[in-house]
Amino acid sequence: MSTLTGRCHCGAITYAMPAEVLHHALCHCADCRRHAGAPMVGWAMVPVEALQVAGEPATYRSSEHGRRMFCRDCGTGLFYVNEQALPGLIDVQTGTLDDPDALPPTAHIQTAERLAWMADAHALPAFARFPPA
Repeated sequence: MSTLTGRCHCGAITYAMPAEVLHHALCHCADCRRHAGAPMVGWAMVPVEALQVAGEPATYRSSEHGRRMFCRDCGTGLFYVNEQALPGLIDVQTGTLDDPDALPPTAHIQTAERLAWMADAHALPAFARFPPA
């Protein structure tokens, strides 16, 4: 079985997970947006025992049952668990993978909360770096 690796921004926390995931979705919920400071967040779900973590992520109680884990040094969001709704499973923020292209998403979720302008974001002008001055 193939393995994917990832880390937080500063490298204090690293992880390895199987390349075969239960799903990889782009989440548009307000909680994910607010926590990540981004219009959506990619999450790949694996059994909790399949994720190997080096380092000690901090845990934030983001809802009654939801727990978000992040690096206390650099603030990078890494993992999410909800034992009530998803027992034995953990979501990994796929933007933290060493090779995010290795795991393309397969769905958009929580689109009822999607920002209206995200529906056409793919049509915006694109620049390899910054737009010309």
